[in-house]
Amino acid sequence: MINYKDDSSQPMREFLAYHDTIKGQSGATVDSYYLDLRTFTRWLYISRGLVPRDTAMEDIDISGASLELYGSVTLAEVYDFLAYLSRDRELNAASRARMITTLKGFYKYFTIKTKALTTNPVETLDAPKLQKSLPRYLTLEESQRLLSAVDGKNKERDYCILCLFLNCGLRISEMRALDLSDIREDCLLIHGKGNKERMVYLNSAAIESINSWLAVRKTIAALDENAVFLSNRRKRMSVDAIQVMVHNTLLKAGLDAEQYSPHKLRHTAATLMLQNGVDVRTLQEVLGHENLNTTQIYTHIANEELQYAAAANPLAEFRPEDKTDE
Repeated sequence: MINYKDDSSQPMREFLAYHDTIKGQSGATVDSYYLDLRTFTRWLYISRGLVPRDTAMEDIDISGASLELYGSVTLAEVYDFLAYLSRDRELNAASRARMITTLKGFYKYFTIKTKALTTNPVETLDAPKLQKSLPRYLTLEESQRLLSAVDGKNKERDYCILCLFLNCGLRISEMRALDLSDIREDCLLIHGKGNKERMVYLNSAAIESINSWLAVRKTIAALDENAVFLSNRRKRMSVDAIQVMVHNTLLKAGLDAEQYSPHKLRHTAATLMLQNGVDVRTLQEVLGHENLNTTQIYTHIANEELQYAAAANPLAEFRPEDKTDE
């Protein structure tokens, strides 16, 4: 997590602390808010002539930016800022949309939560229209190839990780954070985003993979006694180590390792569940999505499969006129 306290204004620190401690958002999310607000504040300093125009952005000290400065911002200035991001910084629509989300949250906090400001300049600001794309996922046959490709000295551990990705749809951060105490008889206690906990039930394949790995793990003098998954150094596996393992196993399976990732395995689990009768609200609980809209992207994939199934029916090409006369 970035240390935002040394290079941020007092209003920024207050807003970031609220999301860090009260909202309980992840360090990565708070860091992104910090970087967005730092860019916006530095741009304000240059735009308003508070520093010489040839000052490098990284050299601008914004620690003295006051709430009055932010409160005086107009919607026209925000549009100029977004134009700067697009033109000079060459940020794509997704990055600009994230910036707008940060600014909306910042001004909402000071106008609604603390009421320190009376005017919200971004209240009516629209985000750039984003092109929606369906999440990439492995087919059932490709998933089976991936699991079959696992080998080596960490075979039981790696198979267990891949099995949980593909059967339970865990995030990579959730996989890394698993403790032995989180394993129950037929379910896992998952510590998700925003410190939210949920129970994920295990099918027989997942249970067998866990039991096989734990039998091996018992023989290892773990330096981290709580961690489920251990590195070769007997410590808790890092996110990077899990990513490398997934990448290498994809290559062994003859799959495109550049197109797939641990998160794509989560997409695969979600898609396979939905294609096999799990309703979208149940899937929302399994994946730990706070908003149903996040889960519903998978319904587009299911619809494509349903269309394919309809077309594959042998009666699809039958027409009454094709009947032969008796």
